[in-house]
Amino acid sequence: MSTRVFPGILRLVGTAVLSLGMAAMSPLACHRSARADDFAPPQDRLPFEAPAGAVVLLGPGIAPRFRAMDGGPADWKRDGDELIVTPSEGHANHIHSIDTFQDADLHAEFVVDPLAHGNSGLYFHGWFEMQIYDSAGIDPVTDQDEGSLYRFAQPLLNAARPAGQWQVYDIRYTAPRRGADGKVTRPGSIIAWLNGKKVQDGVEFDEPRSPYIPYKHGVTDHLRAVEKTLLETGRGPIFLQDHGSPTRFRNIWFVRR
Repeated sequence: MSTRVFPGILRLVGTAVLSLGMAAMSPLACHRSARADDFAPPQDRLPFEAPAGAVVLLGPGIAPRFRAMDGGPADWKRDGDELIVTPSEGHANHIHSIDTFQDADLHAEFVVDPLAHGNSGLYFHGWFEMQIYDSAGIDPVTDQDEGSLYRFAQPLLNAARPAGQWQVYDIRYTAPRRGADGKVTRPGSIIAWLNGKKVQDGVEFDEPRSPYIPYKHGVTDHLRAVEKTLLETGRGPIFLQDHGSPTRFRNIWFVRR
């Protein structure tokens, strides 16, 4: 995400929107999936080991399965089994998974740093960002705080822990479906748990809203090819975002659905 601008104003706007109720918000962002959901991942202990059948992107005893923006080796600092964001001047030194998916349940553990508000994120397919941010104690939370689907929906509640503590996301991602013309025929959806609390409950979305997605901000020929494949097949990677803060990650895996 972008560095927060005029936070007081944003929070006043957020409060006003909440006071107006659902009618004041985008119908798409507010819609909650009506289907039954059994996604309630355990988050009571960390680290939490990957289950059988999971694709492990970052974990004990394996080389991280991530690439740089140009398709070369990821240049983030390693500390044992952890990866630490190595910020770039343009806040565009993201990395993306070698492995791809269409729909998946993703697990990621992370520590935010006070520098640059702990700003980072999990970009599903490089289009839709589950926010990572130093948001502990913020009230009210907005669609730019931790637990939000960035620029779509604020979290249901503030579940962020203070900077320096390990935190955990478990996210059920269902990708939008597209027709032959490339247009969305069925919205995607996200159910997300953060630190033992459900923060998104089936929020739906169609097209990306952030100007900072990797295919626009710091884009490379390699990423243009990644997005082309995504549009053709519906399968894409997960990106870990660089936004100027040395966020620390460990134990990242997903299970295809």
